[in-house]
Amino acid sequence: MLVHLPDGHSAENVRDGLVATISTLPAHLRRSLTWDQGTEMARHREVTLATNMAIFFCDPHSPWQRGSNENTNGLLRQYFPKGTNLNAHSPGHLLEVATELNQRPRKTLGGITPAAALEKLLLDPPKPSVATTI
Repeated sequence: MLVHLPDGHSAENVRDGLVATISTLPAHLRRSLTWDQGTEMARHREVTLATNMAIFFCDPHSPWQRGSNENTNGLLRQYFPKGTNLNAHSPGHLLEVATELNQRPRKTLGGITPAAALEKLLLDPPKPSVATTI
């Protein structure tokens, strides 16, 4: 999911965009979000309170702690080269790009597309685990 931020990436704009986007997901898919150390997440507690989703931060200069995110950033660079002003792109264009990327099979998903993986989770949500003692 891509979040359109037409007014820039201030902490308030990022908070509002994330809350609006995350709120479209079913509760069982709002487990966690891992972010880098950017100041745009200064309002992360408010995002967590509004969405009931944990937010974690990777260590500085440790992109391997968000491997899937870094891979996605690389895919996005095919559409938006580094330094591109994303404000010039409409929400509709971002949705087109996200849809294209979500139709590409991924090795980390066993060769299925992110869209197919999401559909599977929506149709067959994971069952809560039950602890047992013997």
